[in-house]
Order: sequence, then structure tokens, then C-alpha cells
Amino acid sequence: MNNSLHDINERTQLTSNNQFELMLFRLGQAPDSERRELFGINVFKVREIMVMPTITAMFNAPPHVLGVANIRGQIIPVIDLPAVVGCNPTRGHTILMVTEYARTTQAFAVEEVDEIVRLDWSRVLAAEGNGGNLVTSIAKLDGDTDKSRLVQVLDVEQILRNVMPSANNEITAESVGDAIRLPKDTVILAADDSPVARMMIEQGLGAMGVDYIMTKTGQEAWERLQAIEEQAHAEGKSATDKVALVLTDLEMPVMDGFTLTRNIKQDARFKTIPVVIHSSLTGTTNEAHVNAVGADAYVAKFEASELASALRRVIHH
Repeated sequence: MNNSLHDINERTQLTSNNQFELMLFRLGQAPDSERRELFGINVFKVREIMVMPTITAMFNAPPHVLGVANIRGQIIPVIDLPAVVGCNPTRGHTILMVTEYARTTQAFAVEEVDEIVRLDWSRVLAAEGNGGNLVTSIAKLDGDTDKSRLVQVLDVEQILRNVMPSANNEITAESVGDAIRLPKDTVILAADDSPVARMMIEQGLGAMGVDYIMTKTGQEAWERLQAIEEQAHAEGKSATDKVALVLTDLEMPVMDGFTLTRNIKQDARFKTIPVVIHSSLTGTTNEAHVNAVGADAYVAKFEASELASALRRVIHH
């Protein structure tokens, strides 16, 4: 498993084909059931998997934080993921999953890790409206069959915001700096599958004083962009007269941000529209690949002031 986690070169090639790898794990029995459902997280976010080490309890720790662990000299908070989701780990918290997310490191206690699977994003469907707010999407492991195993892909952004709310910074006009001036009659087209991320993006763009259109997947953003172009063409204009910039997440069901960016930059109708990637998948490898698909900027989630700076730089380039 460690070899798979560190096989970065091979994994970055997956993004050229709208694919990714999902780490499958179990959290115990579901509420009011003996079923042990499968959950998933993008392998890119997983730094290390290990047998549960010694956890040091912390005085006045937030609910669902078991304490901290000393992992290779780094003190890392440990979140009780079964408790967050509401599962009962009858076999105990046996595995620690160390993750890197939006420039932060935290560990999740889980019951067991299953396997790593390679999937096409087209087999991942948005979960919004079909369950709790801790799940962004549902992955169908075995294709479009009635017997396909289903995996709940957790919304790490929402979980961290719930568990450690003190880490959230208020988004105000003062925190983002001077208002951003878009070209006349244009908007920012944004895409993110996480409800909490969309809320924060909307607050940030609102504080920046810009008009925007928010979508939930890369596919929805791509279809919206084409519809805007058709309307513009009917008015004797182009898409660039309507869309100042596309702001997109990377991990999204149906179509990921890599594919959305590549579609935009390879289409003569849209290639001059700037694309800014806004993602929790941080690290030099991801940033290099973002540049390879033609994005104009890369911003790690979520610092509104940094996002505002990137948008200003790209729009006024």
C-alpha cells in the first residue's frame, strides 16, 4: 500500500483521463444497522496509513478529537471519524489515516482500511440531496449495475469545519482587500462539489464585489460555459464577453477540474478565458500538473485574501 501511495508519477497520469484513485475504508456499523458501509477519500490526500499509535489526550479538546499523536516528530490532531459520521467501530479504532489537506495535516482514526481502487470520475455521482451533509458524492465501484458496490466519498472540508471551527477565518471585504473590477458585463464561473466550499467561495466572491455563477461539478460548469457561448454568439459576441474567469475545484464527480481546464484550453471558443484552480489537493506535484493542463493560476483552499490576490493577478494580467 505504501508503494501505491508514493507512486506519484503514475497517479498524476490518471488526471489526463478523468480518473483518480480512491482509498476505501470502513468506520464500523452504520446507525441502527449491522452493515459496515464503505467510505472513500482521494489517495492524493493520504500521506500515510499506520497501525493506531499512542494517542495523547488533550485538555479541553473539541468533541470528536481523540487527542494528538507524535508522527515522525510532528504533533498531529487525531479525529474520531466513526464518531463524526455516527458509526460504531465494534472492532475498535485500529488504523490511523494521516492526511494532508489544504496545507494542514490531520489524522483520522478508522476501523479498517480496505483497498485502493482506480475509478473514472464519470462513475462518481453527486450525493447532494441524497443523504447527510458529510458526503459529497457516491462512487459506483462495479460500473452501472444494480449490484455495484457503493462508496460514500466524505466531504473533508465540511468535517474539518465541523470538528475544528476555531480554524475558520471570517471572510469580509477588509480581509480580501480592494474590490476586484471585472470587465464590463462579465462574471466569474465557479465550480465546486462541496456545499461548505461553495458557501465560502460565494462569501469570498461577494466580499470581492464580483458577479458569479456557481456550479456543482466540472460537467455542469462545462455545459453552462457552452450555453453562455451560444447565447453570446446569438448576440454577435463571444464567451469572453460574458465570462471573465473560470474558478474550479479539482476533485468533482462526473468531470474533474483537470478535465474541465483541459476542455477549456483546447477549445478555440474558450482558450483565452483564464482558469484558476482552487483546491485542497496541495503540493508541488499537483501544482506542476495544474500548469501542464493549462491553468493560469493555482490557489490552495481556503484563504480568501490569497484567492483575491490570484484573481486580481490573472484578470489584470
